[in-house]
Amino acid sequence: MTDVVHFPGAQAPERNYRVSVSGVGIAVHEWGDEAADPLFLVHGGLDFARTYDEFAPRFAAAGWRVVSWDQRGHGDSEHAALYGWDADIRDAIGVMSHITNLPAPVIGHSKGGALMIQLADAHPFRFSHLINFDGLPSKRPMSDAPEHERSRMMASDLAGWLDHRRTTATASRKPDTLDGLAARRARMNPRLPMEWLRYLVTAGGRHDPDGWRWKLDPSMRFGGFGPWRPEWTATRMPGLGMPFLGVLAGQAEPMGWGTQPAHLDQFLPRGGRLEVMHDAGHFVHIEQPQAVADLVFDFLDGGR
Repeated sequence: MTDVVHFPGAQAPERNYRVSVSGVGIAVHEWGDEAADPLFLVHGGLDFARTYDEFAPRFAAAGWRVVSWDQRGHGDSEHAALYGWDADIRDAIGVMSHITNLPAPVIGHSKGGALMIQLADAHPFRFSHLINFDGLPSKRPMSDAPEHERSRMMASDLAGWLDHRRTTATASRKPDTLDGLAARRARMNPRLPMEWLRYLVTAGGRHDPDGWRWKLDPSMRFGGFGPWRPEWTATRMPGLGMPFLGVLAGQAEPMGWGTQPAHLDQFLPRGGRLEVMHDAGHFVHIEQPQAVADLVFDFLDGGR
């Protein structure tokens, strides 16, 4: 029997289904009128679409068809043999193409925000606006790696991931109580209320006979299946042509990227806007949902 946990303002998606992308079933979740204009939400690494359960309804209430999806190996999407940024981008294209062929606003958090920078660079026609929630990579010096160095990094990353995959292919995530799983998540998200983290367990976990465990593929770890370097994404930002809003966390926490506003001065697209939420951590849209939603509404209205 599944425990029922409520959180103020959180609403489960109104529609849930799968889209097959290259043979992998990607779980799609929607809020709002199916006939309305779409707005896409992209979750971060080790997360899932329903981390937007409190945020997405604000946009559905404003008249948008809000669409999000669980990246492969996350949430209710199927697990895959291997994972990578390119595969995540292909999955995003598959979902977005299923919904519309017209430009639409896209909001990405953390890794999802960085993924969308790369997709916006490659497929700008899919984006009417791009909004990034604390997923602006800039932790390293911004000189690019020469091709021979990229090849060496590729070989090292692939070997490491294949070793990791071999040891976790038949693994199962450690079970716990609902409160125990929430407490474990709190170590990574110390600023988020325990009531939210308990709700998150029921949205992104499953209740097996031996306890609760996350649905996340045990092979998944930060960064996906490499290689990826922050500067490779950051250097694509200046050429983006759609209206761009970056929302940066002002408070450091374990899952954050540590990016500072000064790191981004030379990389913001022309006319791009950067807002710093000084009293919020990495999950800006969960800590201060109304303030962040207001920023986005203002940006969408001003960018039309």
